[in-house]
Amino acid sequence: MSDSAVTMVVTEPRGPLRPSVAETASPSGRSVRVAVAASGVCHADIATAAATGAGTFFPVTPGHEAAGVVAELGDDVEGWAVGDRVVVGWFGGSCGHCALCRSGDVVHCPGRKVPGLSYPGGWAQTITVPADALARVPDGLGLFDAAPFGCAGVTTFNAVRKAGVRAGGRVAVFGLGGLGHLAVQFAAELGYETIAVARGDDREKLAGDLGAHHYIDSTVQAPGAALKNLGGADLIVHTASCTDPVEELLTGLNVHGQLTLVGVDAGSVTVPAARLVMNAHTLTGHLTGSPRETEEAMRFAVTNGVRPMIERMPLKRAADAVTRLRAGTARFRIVLDTTDID
Repeated sequence: MSDSAVTMVVTEPRGPLRPSVAETASPSGRSVRVAVAASGVCHADIATAAATGAGTFFPVTPGHEAAGVVAELGDDVEGWAVGDRVVVGWFGGSCGHCALCRSGDVVHCPGRKVPGLSYPGGWAQTITVPADALARVPDGLGLFDAAPFGCAGVTTFNAVRKAGVRAGGRVAVFGLGGLGHLAVQFAAELGYETIAVARGDDREKLAGDLGAHHYIDSTVQAPGAALKNLGGADLIVHTASCTDPVEELLTGLNVHGQLTLVGVDAGSVTVPAARLVMNAHTLTGHLTGSPRETEEAMRFAVTNGVRPMIERMPLKRAADAVTRLRAGTARFRIVLDTTDID
C-alpha cells in the first residue's frame, strides 16, 4: 500500500508522545488492518505511555480501546469483511491452543497479547491486529461510544454480571470515574439496587442520573460503615485505582458478599482473616473480557441505553489526554478522534 497514517509514538523512556507519519503495510496471514476512527484513553495507558516497562521495544504506540472499520484482511482471515465495524480492546489475541484458550478463557492465556504492549496500539489512524482480537460493533452504537467497550465497558459488565448476585440484590460501585460510571449503569440496568460511592457531594446528582439508587460521599463517612447502614452490599465493584480503602470497604459486605477488584495500583490489600472466614466473604480480581463478551456488553448497552460519558480530543493531543487522566480531571472517558489531526 502507498497510503500513510498518523501514529502517536514514544521513542525513549518517559519521552514525549509525538505524531509520526508512516506508510501503512498490508496485513498477512490471520491479521487484519483496521482504519481507526476513535481510540479511548485508559488509566493503564499512563504506564504504557511512560514506556519504562521491562522488555519495552521502541517506538511505543499506546492505546487498547480502538474502534474503526476493517480496511484490509490477511490471506488467511475468514468471517470478516472490509467495511465491518469493529472494536479492539485490552484483549489483543491469544495463542489459541493452551488449556485456557481451549476452555474458552482466552483472557488468561499466558501468551495473551495486549495492544500497545505486544504490538503498536490504537492511538493511530490504523492498527493491525490478530483477527481473533476483533469484536463486532452492533447497529445503534456509534464508534466513539463503542471504543471504551473494548476495555472499560466489557470489564465492568463482566464484573457485575459474573458475580452471581441474587435477583434484586444490592450492588455498590466504589469510584465514579471511567470504569465506575459504566459499572453503575450496568448494575442498575441489570436490576440491582445500586449504590454509588465517590468523593464529594458534587457527584450525587450524576450518580442518580446514571441509575444509582443511593449515593455515599466517602469524604463524609467511611464507605464500608455507610454501606452496612444501608443494609450491606452483596457485591462491591472496586473501580478506583487506589486499593487502600479495601479493608474498610469489606465491612460493608453482607454474609456471602463479594468484593471484586477491577481498579488497582501497585499496593497490597490487607484482609482480616477472621472476618473473611466468619462472613464467608470473597475477595477477587477481574480482568477485562473476550471479544465475544465485548459484543455481549455492547448489545446489552444498545438494548438498555448504557453509554459511556466521553470527551473527544484530537489524536495529536494524546499527551494532554494522559496529563488530564493522571490529574483525575477526565469526565469520564477521553476518546481520541483520529480524523482531527490538525
